[in-house]
Amino acid sequence: MDNKQHNKQSEATMRSCIVVLASFVCNGLVFSFINSYSVTYVYLLKRLVDAGISDASSKASLVGSLTVGTTFLMSPIAGVLIDRIGIRLTTFIGGAIATSSLIISSYFTHQVEVLYVTYGLLYGIGASLAYTPSLAILGHYFKNYLGLVNGIVTAGSSFFTMLIPYVVDHLLEQFGLDSCLRWEAAMSAMLMVCALAFKPTYKVEKSDMHKSLGDELRSLVNIDIWKNPKYVIWATMIPLALFGYFVPYVHLVKVVEDRFPSADGKILVTCIGISSGIGRLISGPISDCKRVDRIIMQQVSLFVIGLMTMCIIIVPHFYMLVLITLIMGVADGCFVSVMGPIAFDLCGQKGAAQAIGCILGLCSIPLTVGPPIAGWMYDVYKSYTGAFLIAGLPPLIFGTLLSTTKCVNKKTELEEIDPSEPKLLGQMSDVVYKEGKHSTIIPSEKCPLLLSKTDYPNYMI
Repeated sequence: MDNKQHNKQSEATMRSCIVVLASFVCNGLVFSFINSYSVTYVYLLKRLVDAGISDASSKASLVGSLTVGTTFLMSPIAGVLIDRIGIRLTTFIGGAIATSSLIISSYFTHQVEVLYVTYGLLYGIGASLAYTPSLAILGHYFKNYLGLVNGIVTAGSSFFTMLIPYVVDHLLEQFGLDSCLRWEAAMSAMLMVCALAFKPTYKVEKSDMHKSLGDELRSLVNIDIWKNPKYVIWATMIPLALFGYFVPYVHLVKVVEDRFPSADGKILVTCIGISSGIGRLISGPISDCKRVDRIIMQQVSLFVIGLMTMCIIIVPHFYMLVLITLIMGVADGCFVSVMGPIAFDLCGQKGAAQAIGCILGLCSIPLTVGPPIAGWMYDVYKSYTGAFLIAGLPPLIFGTLLSTTKCVNKKTELEEIDPSEPKLLGQMSDVVYKEGKHSTIIPSEKCPLLLSKTDYPNYMI
């Protein structure tokens, strides 16, 4: 019996490690291409300028911002698909769409309007369907160290971002934009391989064909997460804070080209990748500490991101710019690594997938709008000064307003729990969430217990 139990534990440990590795690769592949778009942007901008296209900067930046915007916009749909068809199949479909979109884009590199659809929208859809499950699967395998594991996984994008800018630049110089996109498609095919590792710990329930339309819609969309006032505030302030977030990722290399012609702008993208990875690895374990407030961690990160975005355009020396991007990367890593854990804190395991998906979907609008506005300002004023100063304001303003989450409490009510009900006690013995804290205490007699409607929607609370 002991040997069987040991073998099961070893198998579970091995599967958990494989899940972490697959999630690490998914995050790395998806966001390294997105974060490295500033390298592709310079080549695409030159092509548009040579073709005599007006507003070339805003149009070239729109291609990349549509990608990141669609990636987050589709996250709520990805969350619903996870609940309906499973994590594994959702990820596989995402990988297939991402790969196909890059192949199609490679045949239309001279038509920016087509790239809006293929590189911007289609790749964003595929990236979203692959990225969102890679976060949702972690809650199935890890509870006590979710922050640490989430930090490791999200560090994948940082690790890949250190390398991909140089890989993309080499491919662009040697083979041109067409072949570069085909190489990216080949690498994106790994997403479909990673999908095979995402086996959830509980099965997705099949829908009942006799359900009413209202019941079917309620089963598709978890509206209970929107009854949680803390989640509503968090899901409102974070998107508003991100209006300028993606501006440096699109325009940073061009800023260096304009202000420091002899410097290599790709170094800054690598610096962000390195320090962001460090930030994610450090902030993960810190966020697991019981006394640490994850929302406060996110607030501090937003303050730093806002200040560093403003400083990018005013520092007089390139080495200062390197220092700024290193600091900015650490803050970015902290900000990203606590997104998943905060969603689990506020909405529990069953609501986390759609909670993550919804907030990422809301983030799509500011992330899409920011870079084209910065590009338009550059086209008009021939300078990035105003664009970067304005881009740094939203994180400062709305990061401060996140403090309003402390003014409300999660809605809970007292319920008399009968310990003779095995089904309810079975669920309680799994995890009971109360204000983001985990408890495995099972009452030995009838007693009052605070339960969240979000986590136990099937019981009259």
